[in-house]
Amino acid sequence: MNGIIIAVFVIGYIGIAFEHKIRIDKAASALITGVLCWLFYFLTDKPVSEVEHQLLQHLADIASILFFLMGAMTIVEVIDSHQGFNIITDTIKSRSIPKLLILVTVITFFLSAILDNLTTAIVMTSLSAKLIKERKDRLWFLSMVIIAANAGGAWSPLGDVTTTMLWIGGQITALNIIVKTLFPSIIAVLIPLLILTIRLRKNEIDKKEETRSDYTYESKVILFTGVGLLIFVPVFKTVTHMPPFMGMLLALGIIWIVSSIIHLNKHPEERHKYSVTNALRKIDTSSILFFLGILLAVSALQSIGILGRLAEFTIKHIKNEYITGTFLGLLSAIIDNVPLVAAAQGMFTLQMFPTDHMFWEFLALSAGTGGSAIIIGSAAGVAVMGIEKINFFWYLKNISWLALTGFFAGLMAYVLQQSLIG
Repeated sequence: MNGIIIAVFVIGYIGIAFEHKIRIDKAASALITGVLCWLFYFLTDKPVSEVEHQLLQHLADIASILFFLMGAMTIVEVIDSHQGFNIITDTIKSRSIPKLLILVTVITFFLSAILDNLTTAIVMTSLSAKLIKERKDRLWFLSMVIIAANAGGAWSPLGDVTTTMLWIGGQITALNIIVKTLFPSIIAVLIPLLILTIRLRKNEIDKKEETRSDYTYESKVILFTGVGLLIFVPVFKTVTHMPPFMGMLLALGIIWIVSSIIHLNKHPEERHKYSVTNALRKIDTSSILFFLGILLAVSALQSIGILGRLAEFTIKHIKNEYITGTFLGLLSAIIDNVPLVAAAQGMFTLQMFPTDHMFWEFLALSAGTGGSAIIIGSAAGVAVMGIEKINFFWYLKNISWLALTGFFAGLMAYVLQQSLIG
């Protein structure tokens, strides 16, 4: 029966990887894969009560990740519905491509750490569309947005779903992952940025006509409240020792009250437009269901012992954590990094690598930045590709080598940092 479960997982994985070819949403493939893996596990000779207990244990861990993501996505959607992000974009005035490229990259890098790389990529794609008229110029900016969003998400417990998973799973702590991976993440985005800036140094941008967004004091209140609450979540976890999703749900409740109060005297239809209820309808539910399905499938492999045996094989034959982490990072450019990190969490226990062990830090960095090598290798890349219809092979020819240069430079920076300060 174990062979059947592995076969189901592999077939489901192929369906996810070739989502755009078969034109079936990866959430559907993931959900079917997750349920079937557990179905065949229930059909083994193990007692049903024991298997059910394992499923419910895994479901508790999975639910904590999903509640966290749902809360974060909703807060970001509330900020966006109030035109909050336009306050940031309207401050950009430069016409020089190098200066503008640096500014967009820096904003993307740090915004991604506070929000998440997918949301940031969407916001910055919208910004680029407002700022840059010529599509050929815009493509360079959007490529750096992908690289910067992924690098920015790697060093923050809020920035990339895989880093969030490691944080919630107890493999890393918030302050430590920031301290240990911030510098390597900066290097991972700085090298491609320098190369591209030199290449485009003589160009001036053909900007679109400037139009200021229609935002009010309410936009500012929601922007600063929302961002402040997102930053508050890791602090809440550190102080109270409660799971991160509890802090995120508290933050969601607070912004719900704030948004209700500032629109209290408006017409019901306008209140609904800016409400958290409306934002909940607009969040990317299919992504949440994808995470649910793939995490269920991976937990089934963990329960039947496959991941444990893989870990033993890896430790026996690949005795270098850096090589293992680099391999997983490169693989994340081809295969979604969520199941890769989930599999690593199942393969390598906290007894093997305790909390804040360098392997988990290196994995967060590698899996976060490795997805930039191919445009479909990360959620940020897929989103930008879908919005701006970027050609897969154009990115492969012009950007992949830049992303890989940054990827390896970032990993080398981490190794050097580790050798110096430990």
